[in-house]
Amino acid sequence: MIRLLLLALFSPAMAAWACDNCKIPQPAAGQRVVEYDLTISEQTVSPAGKAVRGFTINGGIPGPTLRFREGDFARIRVHNQLKRETTSTHWHGLLLPNEQDGVPHVTTPPIQPGTTHTFGFDLRHSGTYWYHSHTHLQEQNGVFGSIVVLPRGGEPVKADREQVLVLSDWTNTDPMEVMRMLMRGSDYFGLMRRNSQSILGAWQRGNLKDYFQREWDRMMPMDVSDVGYHAFLVNGQRQTRIDGKPGERVRLRIVNASAATYFYLHSSAGPMTIVAADGPAVQPVKVDRFLMAIAETYDVIITIPASGEYELRATTQDGSGHVSAFFGSGSLKPATDPPRPNLYQMDEMLNLALEEQEDDVRASLKLPRPGSPYRVLKSVKDTTLPAKLPRRKITMHLTGDMNRYIWSFDGKTIAQEPYVMIKRGEIIELELVNDTMMHHPIHLHGHFFRLLMGQGARSPLKHTVDVPPMSKRTVEFEANEARDWMFHCHILYHMMSGMARVFRYEHEVGAFARTRVPGDRSLAAAPTDHSLHHAAGLGEHSHDMAYVWGAASIQSHMSEGLLTLMNPKNDLLLGWEVGWQGVDNPEYEVDALYQRYFNMNFQAFVGGRFTNDPDAQNRAVAGINYRLPLMVWANVSLDSEGDARFTLAKRFQLTPRLGVWGRVEYDTNTRWEWTTGADYTLTRRTSIIAQYHSQFGLGAGLLFRF
Repeated sequence: MIRLLLLALFSPAMAAWACDNCKIPQPAAGQRVVEYDLTISEQTVSPAGKAVRGFTINGGIPGPTLRFREGDFARIRVHNQLKRETTSTHWHGLLLPNEQDGVPHVTTPPIQPGTTHTFGFDLRHSGTYWYHSHTHLQEQNGVFGSIVVLPRGGEPVKADREQVLVLSDWTNTDPMEVMRMLMRGSDYFGLMRRNSQSILGAWQRGNLKDYFQREWDRMMPMDVSDVGYHAFLVNGQRQTRIDGKPGERVRLRIVNASAATYFYLHSSAGPMTIVAADGPAVQPVKVDRFLMAIAETYDVIITIPASGEYELRATTQDGSGHVSAFFGSGSLKPATDPPRPNLYQMDEMLNLALEEQEDDVRASLKLPRPGSPYRVLKSVKDTTLPAKLPRRKITMHLTGDMNRYIWSFDGKTIAQEPYVMIKRGEIIELELVNDTMMHHPIHLHGHFFRLLMGQGARSPLKHTVDVPPMSKRTVEFEANEARDWMFHCHILYHMMSGMARVFRYEHEVGAFARTRVPGDRSLAAAPTDHSLHHAAGLGEHSHDMAYVWGAASIQSHMSEGLLTLMNPKNDLLLGWEVGWQGVDNPEYEVDALYQRYFNMNFQAFVGGRFTNDPDAQNRAVAGINYRLPLMVWANVSLDSEGDARFTLAKRFQLTPRLGVWGRVEYDTNTRWEWTTGADYTLTRRTSIIAQYHSQFGLGAGLLFRF
């Protein structure tokens, strides 16, 4: 009995220790070895002009470019100098042994503070790739860099020189606070992006009817991005230069390493020639402007002009900013931005979906706000998968709830449904259907997939695909690896809120199977149930995120507030109303509730109501919230004294900063109560508020959000 108890207590730790001390893969005899040391540390940085906490790699953001030749062996030592946090490094887009993929707990042990983890793997294919932390929100803090793998025999499309351009976004706000703001439904990021929806804004754009039709349909305001950023960067700066002499051809290896930002790419020197996408070469194709999804890479060729200074501009999808790379010399000929999105109508999203169905493969690229260049991309070789292998179709719906910032596949987060089971030796046809109003860049680890958009045998190979709103993408891949591989939206905050899965090779679960993965010269026999192997299951993805937030007003006549502890489906609520004007003694009512969230229009709650109102008393209460057309909230509750309460509430957002609201309530015990007011947003945490209450009269003060 004691022996079993000891095994139960120490086996997980021993398994993790054994994994950390596994034999590091070694190069083959005569194989060229390229070594790097990457040191992740915390420093004070100021990419947006304000000194804030950030994470650097070898002292910089981004980290250094890692350069290899196809066939090399990479030996990379990652040193974690963070004081209190584990870290990790994922080699995005590279095909490598499972335990080298770098996802903590799923494939690779987390790198503990003060320790070093050594990665070793073959460079099996050429192209432009990148690396980043897969731990918490560290990628947003600055833990990312680029990878260049030159092909054997040189690039098929020649250039006189090359340059890496790493695009990224930067916020001075702590990323965990960003996540909390998103989950609480704060619209302050809309103010930062200058695209908050309001009645005045709808009227100015001639979309007042559309605005109220959306409210009648109980739809949340549309958006194309989530976070308001303080800076957008290229190679860690707001702008950079592309070196080259007049007439030279330059290969630009462009990496979108943003946490949450799509970019439109445009050159004032004329069409860019795309020669590679996500690493593999494609047949050269000229494009004027295109949308680049998060986590994608593109190699484009430009020619340095004989005279004049030109601009390659990357404009954010929401129109809130851009970064620039200048080339040539002389008078400046700037690039242009696409028009800002009109978020009051769905026409742009519908047009993109429709144009992608046209016979003209360039139809979507001719739009003022074009889509991805997928239909003009063709592989340089036949990518057809073996016809003899069995095929299976999997359909996955991309789902979300902006009201609570829940993102998921098929309505379930990774914590609720972790695995997609696949079998080695089959071909998976994966249909991705986007049921949300946002673009999603979907990334599969450890595999390339064929993007099926009409190119037949020359369908391009990619590892990340943009799925536009109300659209679908179909990809296929051969299940030719082993063990567990992450599959997720590469908007960092979407992944962390649940839009992820693990593709698991099902016949290996719980077994110690001998696997033969190409290029994998690590231990031939290894445990493949990673919940045992690394003693922590899915790590941070094994549970849904939970946050505390609140708001409270301090006014001359009263105070109202709400404190919330929430995860995707559950709330603990503490709400209060205290008034001292127009009454003999301050009166309060406090609700302490548990609330179950069913969907954005319906919730149910139960708890206690506490008051010193002389006409009432403490009691238990249960009820529902239901959203009516025009976004009017109805609340119905019944208490343990047999009294019922009915409430209607509505808010009108007059301008991006100014809102007015009203609430009317009837209680069978205390009868009628009503209130109306207005608030004006000053900062992320404060607003001016004025309010009239039927019992406590008129007053004003400040509203605090925390």
